[in-house]
Amino acid sequence: MATLSARPVLSDVLWETSGSGVWLKRVVLLVAGVAALWISAKVQIATLPVPVTLQMLVIMVIGAAYGPYLAAATVGSYITLGLQGLPVFAGTPEKGIGLAYALGPTGGYILGFFIAAYAVGLLARAGWDRSILSMAAAMAVGILCVYIPGVIWLSAGFGLLGGGSEGAFMGYGWENWYAYGVKTFIWIDALKLVVAVLAFPAIWKLVGDARV
Repeated sequence: MATLSARPVLSDVLWETSGSGVWLKRVVLLVAGVAALWISAKVQIATLPVPVTLQMLVIMVIGAAYGPYLAAATVGSYITLGLQGLPVFAGTPEKGIGLAYALGPTGGYILGFFIAAYAVGLLARAGWDRSILSMAAAMAVGILCVYIPGVIWLSAGFGLLGGGSEGAFMGYGWENWYAYGVKTFIWIDALKLVVAVLAFPAIWKLVGDARV
């Protein structure tokens, strides 16, 4: 398994540029990533309390393909749009918009998306996307980055922030962490991520490590 040394990610190799073209490339990739996240949020199975969407797969692909900084900027931009009131999140506008929605049951997962994008990007930059085994390990790290804050928030809710206002999401209790935060989603997410686990090493084979 690769060490944490800097190596190219797929976006570096598939779209080579220099000078001012680098910034154009970054803007185009960021906008495309935000659009993909928006669309993937709306492709969903309506489960409670958090819907199953394609976002986990898109987050991991963005992280692995973009690297840590561009991936974090992309997911951060997406989250910022949602906090500003655009209906980009899975349950918007039906279940509210903006900060009010983000402080609901999905808030921990939204934070986890940002963490996972950076973490998977960092691992891809270290070369973990080059083999099936290391890519599977990177996806496992990404899942943990999403599920840990997601489960903590679902369990404790607004109480984590010291809040207790009427109508605020106060969580489902720590005794329900598995039933509400993991059971419905984990195997579906794992199956979706098989696509990335298989695809990235295959793409690198086609590109050829000799180029890098």
